[in-house]
Amino acid sequence: MKIFNTIDISATGMTAERTRMEIISKNIANASVTRTSGGTPYRRQMVVFKQNEATPFSNCLSKYSNKLLNAKGVKISAIIEDKTPFKQIYEPGHPDSDSNGYVQMPNVDITTEMVDMISATRAYEANMSAISSAKNMAMKALEIGR
Repeated sequence: MKIFNTIDISATGMTAERTRMEIISKNIANASVTRTSGGTPYRRQMVVFKQNEATPFSNCLSKYSNKLLNAKGVKISAIIEDKTPFKQIYEPGHPDSDSNGYVQMPNVDITTEMVDMISATRAYEANMSAISSAKNMAMKALEIGR
């Protein structure tokens, strides 16, 4: 595996996690939106990751038995909507309340979003550390050649 492959793989992870953080931020910003252009409350979105090169491990093991795995990183396969039901709160004076006084609220849970944000931040930082380590290893290899 070349040193730049390590950096490329970590860069794909950083890009994916940055997109995940953007979607989480969007969810938090819309946590109180009761009416979108479609007339429904905002529906929480989630990012689905996919391996860039979907090769079964057994094929890789036999193909690269004496070499390191030539992985390609991660990519975003889709941004999907969470299909959990909307929350219902009793607020008869709200403009979007139904005849019984209930308002449908977005299916966004701030606590879950914050936990997901921390997870995405940690994964981003781990990819940054991997890039930094790869760079340091390359620099040390260059020093040996002097």
